[in-house]
Amino acid sequence: MADVFMLAGPTASGKTECSIRIARELGCEIVSCDSMQLYRFMDIGSAKPSEEELRAVPHHLIGEIDPRERMTVAKYRNLAREAVFDILDRGKTPLVCGGSGLYMDALMYDMDFAAAPGDSESRKEYYRIAEESGPEKLHSMLADLSPESAARIHPNNVKRVVRALEAVEAGEPVGDFDAERKPAEGYDCVLAGITWDRETLYHRINERVDALMERGLLEEVKGLVDMGLTAEDISMKGIGYKELIGHLNGEYDLEEAVRLVKRNTRHYAKRQMTWFRRYKDMKWFNASECGGLDRVSEELAEWLKRRS
Repeated sequence: MADVFMLAGPTASGKTECSIRIARELGCEIVSCDSMQLYRFMDIGSAKPSEEELRAVPHHLIGEIDPRERMTVAKYRNLAREAVFDILDRGKTPLVCGGSGLYMDALMYDMDFAAAPGDSESRKEYYRIAEESGPEKLHSMLADLSPESAARIHPNNVKRVVRALEAVEAGEPVGDFDAERKPAEGYDCVLAGITWDRETLYHRINERVDALMERGLLEEVKGLVDMGLTAEDISMKGIGYKELIGHLNGEYDLEEAVRLVKRNTRHYAKRQMTWFRRYKDMKWFNASECGGLDRVSEELAEWLKRRS
């Protein structure tokens, strides 16, 4: 079965830089696994690859969705699998790169979205909570409503926590959602992750937020507001956008908004690592220990060559 390379890691870990180097060396095409880079007009806050980087390697699922459109995990799965199979059909290897654990799960596992009301407003909200506040928050909501169900379902099994919440919401009995997830059909996933020591990663996050502000993130958010987007739009709930919307709405000054972006990004990075560490087959590359991203890219490329 064909291999699909998957490169994960927390925000600001250097995934984009490494993915482009690896793709160029191995002849891969990159499929974004980022819940914000999907949107058009949201280039700075989502830290999209530059125009030069996009020209260097074929990319998929970058800037394809209007930010006024409600995006779902099921929709991402359909778009991403279409891209993956198109790449495989042309004899290339897909390199899925990003930090969205829910989207990565959607590509790795056979998730039957049609079996439940996947387009319901409550389901979208549940997945948004899991993405922004972590699976533990969603699991605690279930524990408040149905402690017995929560005791049977692992907090990281977001799909089944959501289904249980929907069942409780509808007044229906909660079934046994503990069955093992089945791998997605059609390809094998080869998992690699980039990490840093915590102090260095947090420093990289703070520096990146400052860089995004210098590049014009506030002006980007103002432009989106002028397009009619508000804090209620799913796209505007991403870190960097929601805090600056609060500033524009007069809730706090710009300095406080930047502080909140940095803090919330650090918290998000911690949740990302918690999510990705549950992948037992993930091969981790610690950039702090091996000498930075240049060395990580080299080691990653060599490891992937041996696996393919």
